[in-house]
Amino acid sequence: MRRDKGAALVDAVVAIMQRLYTCRVSEQKKMRLKLISCEVFARELSYSAAVSPHVVDIEFTEKAAHDRSAFLRDLIQSKIDAAEDGDVKYDAIILGFGLCGNSTAGVRTRRLPLVVPRAHDCCTLFLGSKEAFKEHFSENPSTPFSSAGYLERGDGDDYLRESTMSDTLGLNRTYEEYVEMYGEENAEFIMATLNPPELEEKNNRVVFIDVPQLSHLGYAEQCRKLAEAEGKEFVLIRGDIRLFLKLTAGEWDDEDFLVLEPGEPIEPCYDWDRIIRAGERNG
Repeated sequence: MRRDKGAALVDAVVAIMQRLYTCRVSEQKKMRLKLISCEVFARELSYSAAVSPHVVDIEFTEKAAHDRSAFLRDLIQSKIDAAEDGDVKYDAIILGFGLCGNSTAGVRTRRLPLVVPRAHDCCTLFLGSKEAFKEHFSENPSTPFSSAGYLERGDGDDYLRESTMSDTLGLNRTYEEYVEMYGEENAEFIMATLNPPELEEKNNRVVFIDVPQLSHLGYAEQCRKLAEAEGKEFVLIRGDIRLFLKLTAGEWDDEDFLVLEPGEPIEPCYDWDRIIRAGERNG
């Protein structure tokens, strides 16, 4: 009974927030936006686009593209170029990506504003803020996590994702690579620092980020069964679609988003707060 009342309270709060959100954005000038995003956000962004006051045309990339940073970067850039060269007149191009292992580094537009969330990777977007990401993952960014999108997209056997922050910072090299760069003694120190014994226990966890609007689909329980079958600890964390709602609503404040002028490339900051900044235009 307590769980039922608690769930009803959560639903009521979400409904109130949605009404407030709708009132807040209703007076904005209607825009036409081109959204390019990873398909793991299909449900969250489709929902957000549906309640947006703007017209949002969505194009998704395959989940597997995340495994090849250079390929994904070229893919995103090609879709941006196609949108700018097409017949539809957009007001801005918005990205449903974080920095994602530097996959968006260097991406730019030629004529339209480009809007990008200040996020290390998709985990930040599922959680709703970079502060939530820091709270849950700062001690071990490589903790595997999952979501509705990771379970239902792709082949189904790769339901887990690790944060790409380590890749972004260059902390994913092998012992041999560190030896070549810094010598054997320094390499041993680096490996011991990056991989303390207590991390082994934490790496045996599976975190599922449960967005309230999608909880009824049962993906959290599906992930729990998969994790337990592999002998891993299952951890449930509440997600938040606030960044998706703000992205599609045109609420691009500087705290959560970077708005780039035409020609300005996305440039990593490699910190916890800003994450990305506008680079210099070529020419």
